Amino acid sequence: MSGRAGLVGGAGSAKSPHPRVVIVGAGFGGIEAACRLTRRDVDLTVIDRQNYHLFQPLLYQIATAILQPADIAVPVRRMMARHGAATVLMTEVTGIDPQRRIVVTRDRDVPYDYLVLAPGSRTSYFGNDELRARTFGLKSLDDASRLRHQILLAFERAEMTDDADERRRLMTFIVVGAGPNGVSTAAALADLIRQVLARDFVRIDPTQARIIVAEAAPQILPGFPESLVDYAARTLRRRGIELRVDGAVTDVKEESAVVGEERIDADTVIWTAGVEAPQIRRWLTVDCDKNGRVKVGPDLSVPGHPEIFAIGDAAHVKGEDGKPLPGLAAVAKQQGRYVADLIARRLAGRAEPEPFAYRDYGKLVPLGRGAAVAQTLGTDLKGFPAWFIWAVAHIAFLMDFRRRFMVGFNWLMAYLSSRRGARVIVDRLGTDIEVAGKKGEHGTQPDRQHSLADH
Repeated sequence: MSGRAGLVGGAGSAKSPHPRVVIVGAGFGGIEAACRLTRRDVDLTVIDRQNYHLFQPLLYQIATAILQPADIAVPVRRMMARHGAATVLMTEVTGIDPQRRIVVTRDRDVPYDYLVLAPGSRTSYFGNDELRARTFGLKSLDDASRLRHQILLAFERAEMTDDADERRRLMTFIVVGAGPNGVSTAAALADLIRQVLARDFVRIDPTQARIIVAEAAPQILPGFPESLVDYAARTLRRRGIELRVDGAVTDVKEESAVVGEERIDADTVIWTAGVEAPQIRRWLTVDCDKNGRVKVGPDLSVPGHPEIFAIGDAAHVKGEDGKPLPGLAAVAKQQGRYVADLIARRLAGRAEPEPFAYRDYGKLVPLGRGAAVAQTLGTDLKGFPAWFIWAVAHIAFLMDFRRRFMVGFNWLMAYLSSRRGARVIVDRLGTDIEVAGKKGEHGTQPDRQHSLADH
């Protein structure tokens, strides 16, 4: 076994009297499947590089100092313990041997009878991977913490400089991508700057900061009806956000970016334009789309391997309109639920369910404090009613009562007082504070970068 530890099955035994189910990834789809399978007579193993489940839709609120990391992350072991017995392995998958039915990890081999692949995704740069080191993604807690550090430190440095050009550059932020994630991030950043930071500085006026949303498509929020798009555009512009549609970002340097035909001096470029899932293509020889998502069968199984399933961002599944389903939490959760039910039915010798079909309960996009657009139950909503539905829905989807209470309380205080407490910059190493390198996903040695403490 090339130096790795021996086989692990379920609770740690190489041989198990129960079917062995391995789930790779503790995101929405993986956790949904795991929580349902703990109730079944199986040996369940969950593998993830992190020891926590992350509520990704609110990452931008970590970056803009509304919430703390602990508000949207919960240990996987705790979640599993609430539902039943499961082995949780914090390690990295390096390969899959489908002939021997083994998941190969950095530390040991894990056998399976059924395998659910839900490894999530990473930021896509559409082939321009050199931009990865020059921009800030928003797919992980590390990404969000680095971005929050970058934003707050930009204003601190602007306060200190006497160079007007440098000050303008430091106070210019470009958000690449005008989908829901990009729009939400830009709106939250505008609220942070104009409602919070504007009171904190003397030598600079934070309200003079520029926030530019660059979108390669002809409109923001692709897929939304024109009436909601128009409302969203007006709301964002009222918050001082510049919208550049048909404005692809083609180059990013250390202190500038090309948006359309214009080079704009900016110290912070936030990339929300796309995602890809390259992991499974490295583990298995399977047919994938251009973003690395596996083209699964009607039952979400990997073609040629009925015991292996791919769900969430890793799966290419077409909806009723013939287009691939979006990478939403709701899609991943429904797929996780479906696969868990399918496995349970097979083990019980019962008829398998109908092919997977996604039920779309709507789309919600916040536009800052007290504003949002929503499509839900056949109704288009905008303004405060849409924002209220968005807030209630996201609180309800959080993992436990404590996090629901903390997030709800923080949102209420932010709404009533326009204050945010997560604005402490901490130099982790005790050295001179400097801008965290635009690295991480962004680059090398992330442990040597500075970040924000959870205060």
